[in-house]
Amino acid sequence: MKKQSKAVSLITDYMDIWTSALTSKASSGRGNGNGSGNQNAYGIKKLRELILELAVRGKLIPQDPNDEPARILVEEIAKEKSRLAKEGKIKEKVLSKIRENEQPFKLPVGWIWEFLGTIGVTNIGLTYSPKDISEDGIPVLRANNILNGKIVLSDLVRVTVDPPDRVLVNEGDLLICARSGSRALVGKAALIDQLHERTAFGAFMAIFRSSLNRYIYYFINSPLFRRVIDDVNTTTINQITQDNLRTTVIPVPPLKEQHRIVAKVDELMALCDQLEQQQNDSNTAHQALVETLLTTLTTAVNQDEFAEAWHRIAEHFDTLFTTESSIDQLKQTILQLAVMGKLVPQDPNDEPASILLKKIAAKKDHLIKEGIIKRQDHFPNIDENERPFNLPSGWEWTRLGTVSSNIHYGYTASADHRNLKIRLLRITDIQNNSVNWDAVPGCEIEEDKANDFLLEDDDILIARTGGTIGKSYLVKNISVKSVFASYLIRVRRVEGMFSAFIKTYLGTQLYWKQLYDSSMGTGQPNVNATALKGLLFPLPPLAEQHRIVAKVEELMAICDSLKARLNAAQTTQVQLSDAIVDQATEK
Repeated sequence: MKKQSKAVSLITDYMDIWTSALTSKASSGRGNGNGSGNQNAYGIKKLRELILELAVRGKLIPQDPNDEPARILVEEIAKEKSRLAKEGKIKEKVLSKIRENEQPFKLPVGWIWEFLGTIGVTNIGLTYSPKDISEDGIPVLRANNILNGKIVLSDLVRVTVDPPDRVLVNEGDLLICARSGSRALVGKAALIDQLHERTAFGAFMAIFRSSLNRYIYYFINSPLFRRVIDDVNTTTINQITQDNLRTTVIPVPPLKEQHRIVAKVDELMALCDQLEQQQNDSNTAHQALVETLLTTLTTAVNQDEFAEAWHRIAEHFDTLFTTESSIDQLKQTILQLAVMGKLVPQDPNDEPASILLKKIAAKKDHLIKEGIIKRQDHFPNIDENERPFNLPSGWEWTRLGTVSSNIHYGYTASADHRNLKIRLLRITDIQNNSVNWDAVPGCEIEEDKANDFLLEDDDILIARTGGTIGKSYLVKNISVKSVFASYLIRVRRVEGMFSAFIKTYLGTQLYWKQLYDSSMGTGQPNVNATALKGLLFPLPPLAEQHRIVAKVEELMAICDSLKARLNAAQTTQVQLSDAIVDQATEK
């Protein structure tokens, strides 16, 4: 009893660990800098596993010495199966006794280790021909009809053939996914509670039929059964065979204790559902609050309103930026403030952007006369209603093509890892805003042709297609000769522009919205050089560009530090939840 109480207390005494152990979901979407805004409830997932592990080990509830031992229950099941086999209703396969070395751990008094095949009957489903499918046929349950441990009767496939009795389901049967391309889906199971018509189950599925299925359902969902699945070695597919299922050993409690276990697990799983919902609601509310408060910064119409908005955020900084998503939202706001002229104060002594534009135009005219660049298309004027927001004094709205000497596609060639004289930088070589030049392959290209595509410091590359569309990379400290591949577009700096400020712009929502609006293609979105040239670009004085980039780098370093501390804390919470589970399930 003392040991049982200690194990169960791990559920309630460490509730703060279960609810605070989170892992971040993979980010979704392109270029927005944000994750999905959600987190995986890792701790609650581990709590569910712990509950089931304790349940099948006899540690979740106290034993009652007055319960009829499980040995007698198993003997009664064996007699009933023998009778059904004699009547030809089932085929019985005699299984050997379970040896001591096949028993994963010691069971409480009154429990017994037994094969699943001894206490129930299993069958594997049939494959049906496409010509047998009909809207008014017999429904066939498949893996997608199991959702969160329940049978869903939407998206049913029906067949006209009359299935044999062995692939028909009964109420109380346990439907199990026996084969899948994903190992995680193998073993997914649900109890069939109600049937409204004669129903079969299909290929890659199994049913288990036993009077103990309520308890067996929780065993199938337990880490103990998952370890059994993971120990099954198959060469090409993930599956549970009928023989695997029959020969799986299961800890069988007395029947009355099974009922008490099921009731307690139901109760605790409902608690987990409630905790998870509360956590999701809290995360959603937190994300909405952060988004709302950060938006007040970008929508402030004057300095006083901006200062008031920032004061509200600063007062609660430690409670606002506590998730990866909120920190990513902060990063996006920093970038947006940077290109709106709200991140650093303006200096009236700075040479205004209007003069800078004239100098850039003069420099480009010179390059055209020298034959270094081609004469560029004239960009249309920027109308008042086209401007997304007002700029500070000294700034100018222009276009990306205006402040670049050239924007053009890369070179089409095959990668050659043996010929490294001239490298070929591809989209896949750019990871986490950096390039491992030692791993970049070479290519075959004539020397005079290469001159048109050779990369230099301060070049900016933009992916123009697919899932990485819009991703950018600023070339710095390049030490090899390299051209860039055709799925990249180069934005070449013109003298008088600070490339790092252009790179800052390429991370903002202002950029991403325009990019998506100009993307072409349905199945494979892409953007062309002409569209990039026409993107609206807020141009500060050159001196302010440098101050902005310095401030962005400073604030991004703070954000990265926040995220590193957050990840370290999350890792600790995850390790704690794992340690608690390990402590509770020691043999």
